[in-house]
Amino acid sequence: MKHYLQRKKDNAELSLFDAFDDFFRPAFFDEVNDLKTNIKETGKGYELAVEVPGYKKEEIKVSLENGYLTVSCARNNSEENKGEDRWLRKEISESCSRSYYVGEDITQEQIKAKYENGILNLCVPKSAPKQIKSNYIDIE
Repeated sequence: MKHYLQRKKDNAELSLFDAFDDFFRPAFFDEVNDLKTNIKETGKGYELAVEVPGYKKEEIKVSLENGYLTVSCARNNSEENKGEDRWLRKEISESCSRSYYVGEDITQEQIKAKYENGILNLCVPKSAPKQIKSNYIDIE
């Protein structure tokens, strides 16, 4: 609703789709911390390109637990300025994370990660297809 109300306030042209999208957006949705991801299927697996602009390589963590690949980013910045009459301190703390289900038979060693120009590239192999058992009963 925040975007809808802002456009309404600015007397900008609104479409029905804008109002519909904003209605179903969570109330405390923060677009800044959304890790946008492009997923591409290849013959051997999947390539994930996760946008993490503004984060350093050391501030990004990738973990694999119970079949879920989790990308999390966190940073803390603080500045202090001490003047004659005043003292100013500024602290900024940001974090975000996103999880992807990759299968429980994938191991940490199989996943390759590379960070370059604000994009985290992950290569995840395809898991072996599971054989489905037949649950049929033979009829005599």
